[in-house]
Amino acid sequence: MLDSKALAGIPLTPANTAPPAPNYPWPKPYTSAMFLSFDIDAESAWTSKDPAHAARLVTMSFGGYEARVGTPKLLELLAELDLKATFFITGWSVDAHPAMAEAVLKAGHEIGHHGYHHLLPDPGDPFIIEEIERGFEAIQRRLGVRPIGYRAPFGEFCEELRVALVRQGIVYTSSFRDDVRPYRHRLADGKPGTIEIPVTASYDDWMHGLSARFSPRSIFPKEHVLSMWKDELDEVREWGAMVTTVLHPQVSGRPMRFRLLREFLTYAKSCQDVWITTGAEIAANYQRHEAATA
Repeated sequence: MLDSKALAGIPLTPANTAPPAPNYPWPKPYTSAMFLSFDIDAESAWTSKDPAHAARLVTMSFGGYEARVGTPKLLELLAELDLKATFFITGWSVDAHPAMAEAVLKAGHEIGHHGYHHLLPDPGDPFIIEEIERGFEAIQRRLGVRPIGYRAPFGEFCEELRVALVRQGIVYTSSFRDDVRPYRHRLADGKPGTIEIPVTASYDDWMHGLSARFSPRSIFPKEHVLSMWKDELDEVREWGAMVTTVLHPQVSGRPMRFRLLREFLTYAKSCQDVWITTGAEIAANYQRHEAATA
């Protein structure tokens, strides 16, 4: 039954008050862009849903695949295609699998912040600040890096998180799904927030390519997903906009999904008008144009 008091409390304002994204040009000769990004959750993807999963070893093995096979294979693929990406990684994954995290950094990819325990950032949750700080601490201690990019666990956000990330010096975030170009957040008090590099929902491989006992769903065949990804990219190229991938080594690092990703990235590289790059580069391009138009 609906709660009338709760419904009466819904604000009559947009959830995001930032204006639509400005039409800043991409670096020449590119006329569209792809933010190539991966989320490394490892076992924290499963314990964040239920801490008791830590004792369920087969469930945990879905996440453990990232360090054992998935991430190394994806790093090989990116090297083969001469592509650089952003890897948003949980602090827990860095602490539990330091060699995996170090391999990502050594390969020249950007390290992004993805929380510590991959906890859902709910409004009023006291763990929000702790999750941010512990994530920074683990990445700095293990890798000597302070990330400038952040992707929210479970792709969720709240105003407390938005404000906290600005205070922590995060330059850009990549979680919202409300535009096809980067824009700058506006905080509730009207002050500027982070640059948002919006996610393209159809490029979340978890939705198409993983089935487990605790998240059962059909796995879509390569032909279906490849067609969808190509169509999205081709239309975005017509718009002069961008796509953002949300790829997980425990999904796209598995043989059938790996083959799909290899075919898609090979196709994307053949589109010479598409700038395939990291979040840091896209945010820097935004900052240059923003400063020039201020």
